[in-house]
Amino acid sequence: MSAIKVLLVDDHQVVREGLRRMLELEDDICVVGEAGNLQDALREAELHRPDVVLMDVKMHGGDGIEATRRLKEMQVACNIIMLTLYEEYMPEAIEAGAVGYLLKDVKRDELSQAVRVAYQGQSPLNPALTRRLVGEFSSLASGKVKPGHSLSDRQLEILRLLAAGATNRQVAQQLFLSETTVKREMHGLFGKLGVKSRSGAVSQGYKGKLI
Repeated sequence: MSAIKVLLVDDHQVVREGLRRMLELEDDICVVGEAGNLQDALREAELHRPDVVLMDVKMHGGDGIEATRRLKEMQVACNIIMLTLYEEYMPEAIEAGAVGYLLKDVKRDELSQAVRVAYQGQSPLNPALTRRLVGEFSSLASGKVKPGHSLSDRQLEILRLLAAGATNRQVAQQLFLSETTVKREMHGLFGKLGVKSRSGAVSQGYKGKLI
């Protein structure tokens, strides 16, 4: 059996080096490439055609969720695991096409096993995050939690800026984000609030006392 080909995507070189050292201890896993930003990730994925991509969420020049969405649009046949410090982006990552979501405190044996699980087309997810997500969905379905409860800190910041009349470009400048990231966050924001427009989001924000 040939080794599982893995691409590492993280804007910190020391993180990529650590991941490479961990994974190359496994006989059945081979790191075929590295990337530190969205454009390099797309290029390396197209070049090496990895089986599994370990993708960070926050990077310079575009985030990992946007990179995941782009790879899926390009029809690169790889399974993507988000590997991040941040808990709150799991729903958006899965929606974008990631098969797994792990936090960076994962142990070496857990990481290598997650790569194998993803290679087989299954979904390695952080157990604690999965339980919390299922709990939130159950609460929303039962009406115990009002829309907006699960907004991330970034989405709350964007909502407040929208209420102040900021344009997408102004939001991007204020929060040091790309306009692409702002649009993605707004899409998620609208979905969580159950609205289809900026004015609807602001209205729902005031109703829910989020602003």
